[in-house]
Amino acid sequence: MQFLAQVFLADLGDGIEDRGVLVLFACQNAPGMCGDWEPDSGGNQALLFPTDGLEPLPHPEGGVDEALLLLGSVRAVSLVHVDEPDYDQASEEWAAGNDRPASSVLGQLGGSPAWVQGDETPSCASCATPMPLVVQLEEGPDHSTAMNFGGCGGAYALPQPALPTLPGCSQDQHAVPHNQQISHSHTD
Repeated sequence: MQFLAQVFLADLGDGIEDRGVLVLFACQNAPGMCGDWEPDSGGNQALLFPTDGLEPLPHPEGGVDEALLLLGSVRAVSLVHVDEPDYDQASEEWAAGNDRPASSVLGQLGGSPAWVQGDETPSCASCATPMPLVVQLEEGPDHSTAMNFGGCGGAYALPQPALPTLPGCSQDQHAVPHNQQISHSHTD
């Protein structure tokens, strides 16, 4: 599994500070053969970690091949708020206003998914409300740091619809704010 992203869920902006950190992975063994486009194929993994006590691992001591510890090319991002609820329009507006290509926008936190091939939003198992988007990721502008989503694809993280929510859940419990765009800031 290849590491794709870590998302601090407090950045969703809904006032809930201790949601945790969502860490996303996708199979890159023989890309296109893992079924990573199917949420239940085993070709993807999303792990939620509590923020309490979360700290970086210490650097291993002695006898470790340094090349195994490096991520290679990575992309750092900055979170930018855009007041346009339509993701595609918000991406274009941000790019035009910053003299950057739209491919520099690496996704969004919250909002409505911009599905590539038609709406595939799952519904809550308890109340049938469409599940909110947590994060949408784009491949990115540079092949050395791009996430592989099959060329012009994207990745979407939504709450697990197969898990029941509390009885009597309402759309307010599923609400996730919109208009948060992620843009890249630099490549290391």
